[in-house]
Amino acid sequence: MTRHVSRHAVLSETPTYDDKGCLRVVIETPKGSQVKYAYNPVCDCFEFKTVMPEGMTFPYDFGFVPSTVGGDGDPLDVLVLMDFPGVPGCILTVRPIGAIKAEQKDKGREWTRNDRLISVATHARIHDEAHSLKGLGPHLLKEISAFFVNYNHLHDKKFKPLGESGAQAASELVKAAQKRFEKRHRKK
Repeated sequence: MTRHVSRHAVLSETPTYDDKGCLRVVIETPKGSQVKYAYNPVCDCFEFKTVMPEGMTFPYDFGFVPSTVGGDGDPLDVLVLMDFPGVPGCILTVRPIGAIKAEQKDKGREWTRNDRLISVATHARIHDEAHSLKGLGPHLLKEISAFFVNYNHLHDKKFKPLGESGAQAASELVKAAQKRFEKRHRKK
């Protein structure tokens, strides 16, 4: 006799907001990691993607917002400012404080919009007072943008920052990405 067990939702399809209305994110690559991991919804696991060059690490936790589709067709990318690194697969709640508007180009392909949401973990202490990008300090955003430019350059891609947007625009970015997700899944 077999018992029917319903399948859980894959991480990329879990609710975007928790029951208190806080934005949820899934960590793929932790702060300080020299290894880039990527979530694969087909097998519901994290795959080794690449090794960073010596001396280069992720400046903060990097992941995605579940149940969203960004301009590049993948879940919306998010960088999470938190005191200590999370672990791949960890779901945590964050406060979006802005975004880096950007385009990305893979070798031999067209430019694609690929914004990076910037958020603060709800449990963060170091950045607890940051409610906008202005609360981060004058050089931090430049360093984050430079990281993405260099990271993509090392992988034969181009990353072009187009500017920054505030917390309200970041929330609108999430809503638009949720609509793209719903539209994609209605077709299935």
